Amino acid sequence: MRLAHAAPDPQELLRTSDAIRNPVNSFSLTSTLTEYRGGKRVDSSTLAIYSKPDKASGLYGTLIRFLAPARDQGKLMLKNGNELWFYDPANRAGIRISPEQRLLGQAANGDVATVNLARDYKAQLVGEEDTADGERKQRRCHKLLLDAAAPDVTYRRIEMWLDVADARPVKARFFADGDRLLKTAYYRRFQQELGAERPTEIVIIDGIDTGWVTVMRYSDYAWRDVPDAWMQRDYLPRFRPE
Repeated sequence: MRLAHAAPDPQELLRTSDAIRNPVNSFSLTSTLTEYRGGKRVDSSTLAIYSKPDKASGLYGTLIRFLAPARDQGKLMLKNGNELWFYDPANRAGIRISPEQRLLGQAANGDVATVNLARDYKAQLVGEEDTADGERKQRRCHKLLLDAAAPDVTYRRIEMWLDVADARPVKARFFADGDRLLKTAYYRRFQQELGAERPTEIVIIDGIDTGWVTVMRYSDYAWRDVPDAWMQRDYLPRFRPE
């Protein structure tokens, strides 16, 4: 007699995937965003990212420092909980911004901050299916539907494919209100970083114009003791990188 296997807990699958994307302790890295139109590079941005998990809430605070291009150098963005703030040292003004607003190409402000999806979304397991990964190889995946559990998250709904072998993120589709597809993302180039095999490249494709592509690359991973003060909006005018 063949025994039926219990379906995995979708929220636990999502937590496992979060742990693959996000180091468990405070860390820093460099993120390089490159925008392509019709295969031609049209823009790029380089960011220093400092992330610190809040042990009580499970959410990450993230400070983002703009390194390049020169016109943006020194600007800051802070994600504290699900609030997002932008600071421009040229006019010493700090303003609250939307996580959905585009930062560069298909990358939204909320995409460059460290996000704990298992805290922000309720997961539902659709089933298993084969899907092409970012290298166009077929992968057997758990397909999850993620519905926003809070009003201030970046996306209303996400479809996510996780490898059945280890819950690695393979692919995700992001939707706005009204089920409008905003973009599709592929997680690629897994490398050993800070104790786990993590995706070091995300390819983001526009939901309508598939020739509009943004590539986010991560490098320079390091454990970092991020000061609590860096996660405070009032500290932004006094911030100096160590």
